[in-house]
Amino acid sequence: MEKLKNYIYGEWIEGTGNGTPLYNAVTGEQVAVSDTEGLNFEQALDYGRTVGYKNLSSMTFYDRGEMLKKVALYLLERKKKYYELSYKTGATHADSWVDIEGGFGTFFTYSGLAKRMLPNTPFWVDGETQKISANGTFLGTHILTPSEGVSIQINAYNFPVWGMLEKLSTSLLAGVPSIVKPSPFGSYLTNAVFQDMIESGILPEGAVQLVCGDPGNILDYVQDGDSVLFTGSANTGRKLKSMPSIAGNAVRFNMEADSLNCSILGLDAKPGTPEFDLFIKEVRNEMTTKAGQKCTAIRRIIVPEHLVGDVQNALSKALDQTKIGNPLSRETRMGSLVGKQQYDEVVRKVNILKAETELVYDGKHELVDADYDNGAFMSPKLFLNDKPFEKNISHDVEAFGPVSTLMPYKDAEEAAALAKKGKGSLVGSIVSHDENFIAETSWKMASQHGRIFVLNRDNAKESTGHGSPLPTLMHGGPGRAGGGEEMGGLNGLHFFLQKTAIQGSPDTLTAITKIYQQGAEKKFSDKHPFQKYFEEVEVGDSLETAGRTVTDADIVNFSNVSWDHFYAHTDATSLTGTIFDKTVAHGYFILSAAAGLFVSGKKGPVIANYGLENCSFFKPVYAGDTITVYLTAKEKINRGVKGRNIPSGVVKWLVEVVNQRDEVVCVATILTLVAKHSPFIDLNVKNVQKILNGLTENTQSSWGKMSPQQMIEHLEHGVLVSLGEPEADKCFTPEEQLEKWQDSLYNHRKMPKDFPAPFLAEDESLLELKHKNLEAAKQSFVDTLKRYSVYYKENPQAEHMNFVFGKLNKEMWELMHKKHFTHHFEQFGLI
Repeated sequence: MEKLKNYIYGEWIEGTGNGTPLYNAVTGEQVAVSDTEGLNFEQALDYGRTVGYKNLSSMTFYDRGEMLKKVALYLLERKKKYYELSYKTGATHADSWVDIEGGFGTFFTYSGLAKRMLPNTPFWVDGETQKISANGTFLGTHILTPSEGVSIQINAYNFPVWGMLEKLSTSLLAGVPSIVKPSPFGSYLTNAVFQDMIESGILPEGAVQLVCGDPGNILDYVQDGDSVLFTGSANTGRKLKSMPSIAGNAVRFNMEADSLNCSILGLDAKPGTPEFDLFIKEVRNEMTTKAGQKCTAIRRIIVPEHLVGDVQNALSKALDQTKIGNPLSRETRMGSLVGKQQYDEVVRKVNILKAETELVYDGKHELVDADYDNGAFMSPKLFLNDKPFEKNISHDVEAFGPVSTLMPYKDAEEAAALAKKGKGSLVGSIVSHDENFIAETSWKMASQHGRIFVLNRDNAKESTGHGSPLPTLMHGGPGRAGGGEEMGGLNGLHFFLQKTAIQGSPDTLTAITKIYQQGAEKKFSDKHPFQKYFEEVEVGDSLETAGRTVTDADIVNFSNVSWDHFYAHTDATSLTGTIFDKTVAHGYFILSAAAGLFVSGKKGPVIANYGLENCSFFKPVYAGDTITVYLTAKEKINRGVKGRNIPSGVVKWLVEVVNQRDEVVCVATILTLVAKHSPFIDLNVKNVQKILNGLTENTQSSWGKMSPQQMIEHLEHGVLVSLGEPEADKCFTPEEQLEKWQDSLYNHRKMPKDFPAPFLAEDESLLELKHKNLEAAKQSFVDTLKRYSVYYKENPQAEHMNFVFGKLNKEMWELMHKKHFTHHFEQFGLI
């Protein structure tokens, strides 16, 4: 039987012992063997701290986000084989989708967050700058940097893929190398996904390592700067947390443990209401999804005392209709537990529950294409605790399978009290349409819950469900649930980052943070900052504008245009007792006038105003005052651009408006979208002619078989097609892929060298030449390019078919020609 290999210190290594056999949860057949005997864990941790940390921490947050996206796309293309392995863990197709594609989705989410909200630097400036001296020459702020250590991630058996990827999404984005230690059960699936992550070549050396099997003494070697993330039983978690190597070395520890989650049916949700039906469906789903093997599953069903019988009957019928069996069968809605060992453990817990509560449902399901002897199948079990304030077993014991307990309550006070008797839960849900009940119950139970999910008729269609942790929200809970906090959007990164206070002068903080600080030196030049591409803009680039004297007419006109007739701007007789001496200019007029002073009217790389932040007005501006503006590049934010948008970044500009006495009257931060410099040539005819001067009959191509003349005639043919001469009658790209291909015209990625145009003959040397020699071909090409320029000025709405990209308009043809010309001019070394 094949042994699962471990991936440590950059090598795939097989254990030297007999290992632990791993079985198919459905058939009982052996699938693989996990073995970690003989591994040098001390070397593995050291490798992560040195090689892994150096490679990951030197990357920017933006680049690490792009890395996550590339990994997720690579895995998504190979998902079919993961599903085939997932079925062996007892998971249905729906269960597997949550685990596999939910895991990929977490990578995609964090990639998106990074590219929208994180800097293109290896550090992250956290919060506002603090002015800590009277004259502003001494400032303070905070930066976040990757913790200098390795993260050991111990995952549970219920989600072999998502469990790994949800932890890696934050640690990798934070720049911290990780060692993944999955539960042996189902680790063959984790291993397969991990293998592809390594084979992709996307992750830098040392970024991730994998230990499949017994963790041995790996935690004996953790030290200050390292972190341990544990998902599993609270009992095991507490033991790990108290280890001398962890407690004694201040190792960061995050635990996600047992959780007796509850769902509360509102007093208003009687049979016949949408909420009653939603409640039954949600409880059934949470009992049967992953065969109840979810840390977020509903273990305690809290219902109004007069509805206990109705809920028991409706839920029993719903469970009766849930087909159990082989996950490969289309009929199956619930698979098996992950193995016989887990089955025995759940039975043990069920027997403990029986000692104090009544088993009111134990469906004797006939299995679909499976049997109870070979597989780890268990029918759903529903208990009733008739006195939940006296009988505590339901609040203390978790059977980690399709097991839940029904219990009554009288009012909102009791419902919240029962919810909190779980002593700390990952999630509690409330199903009700009574906003007062929801509000009172939710805030009272919040102290013992990591997440509260409210379900009713208003959000049911779009709701993600009680049991679905989302990357943008925190996953964790207090008390019994471990006190941990995973994911939660960018907050999830803080666990892996060191926060450091930085103090110094404005120039010093500008140099360290790469964000302009007020009072730092400004850099003036003849070139207007709005005429610079994103790559050219430097933090500190500044502009001092001419002055503008505000008039009474300005104030009156702005009032009329804006309809803002606030008395301070329009009624001089009402100013007694106010802070104003006479009618004052509108704050928004000052901001608008400032924009009029600092913008460049000439077309340039600035695409659009993107937003406004932190606008403050400090002193009134009256008619007769003269304002001057200082515009300074404050911060640059790289930006991922999708679809048909111009590749661009965001530049934050500090706007400082001063009056004739050099008093600051207004400060704001404006955001602009600034285009990135295109790597493709301009279609200017003179520019193209100059490039063509370097092309001779003897010029050699770097790839492909085209001769210089064939290349020129090929380009001319493309330009003629864009003029409809002739009109292409066919696009070779399938319809379903056409939008993606057209979108690609807008990005700055070059055409691949080995891309065979589908409409060309396989042997390019067979193309027939139209012109007598190269010089004639070049002249004809230039003449055609001149015609192209005139044509689209006269026919701006024209569209013509392209063989690869479909029907293109003026803008798309220009983008296509720029890429196409650049591709072939580089082929012959002309640019």
